[in-house]
Amino acid sequence: MDEEKNIDANINANGPVIKISKLNKSFGPKKILVNFDLELSKGESLVILGKSGSGKSVLIKCIIGLLKPDSGSIFIFGQDISKLNHDELDLLRAKVGFLFQSNALYDSMSIRENLEFPMRRHRENMNSEKLTARVVKTLEDVDLAHTIDMAPAELSGGMRKRVALARTLILEPEIILYDEPTTGLDPITGKEIGTLMRQVQKKYGTSSIAISHDMNCVKIIADRVSILLDGSCYATGTFEELSKSTDTNIHQFFE
Repeated sequence: MDEEKNIDANINANGPVIKISKLNKSFGPKKILVNFDLELSKGESLVILGKSGSGKSVLIKCIIGLLKPDSGSIFIFGQDISKLNHDELDLLRAKVGFLFQSNALYDSMSIRENLEFPMRRHRENMNSEKLTARVVKTLEDVDLAHTIDMAPAELSGGMRKRVALARTLILEPEIILYDEPTTGLDPITGKEIGTLMRQVQKKYGTSSIAISHDMNCVKIIADRVSILLDGSCYATGTFEELSKSTDTNIHQFFE
């Protein structure tokens, strides 16, 4: 309980909710991240652009503790994640939602059961009535309350993405990490998901980091855009600022 209060206090403190400093990660001789720096402010939506294989997914995995950096630091809510034990890291992860590119829904479970799963793990004392109410409310937030007893296989790609977002939202995270949120969706559905992400940010007051190649989505969701190039944060600015840049390393993403 004291650990949870400590993290909650840091959420409300001044300063970035995520601060990454001089992060380095290599796989053998191949350098992926090189002195990478990044800050995410409370309530901000930040998009990271980079070529395939540039290290975007590696960065996300470092942030959530699935990969251990070779050097450098990652602070989340003022906590140095390298200093946290297993229980402390698990507690922190409950406040950092992650939307997988593949959605990662359990095909053998109904939509209701998919949303209940993280609640049963992290909110063990919640009774069935409150749990059902939370599931219904969260599905309503993504306009899918009518799917509660359906199976993932019965839904379209866009609907499954909405359910995956609902499952992320049900724990009311302070931060959401998005891994290519519109991959595999048609342009219209991709735009709808981008609009929904923006609505979620405003309604829940979340901070977010997204990696995406979908420039239509990026334009909708990004307060700022960071360019990951040669392992480092090459440039950061608004979508409009970077789209007007004459630097060829930046302009290539906006052509």
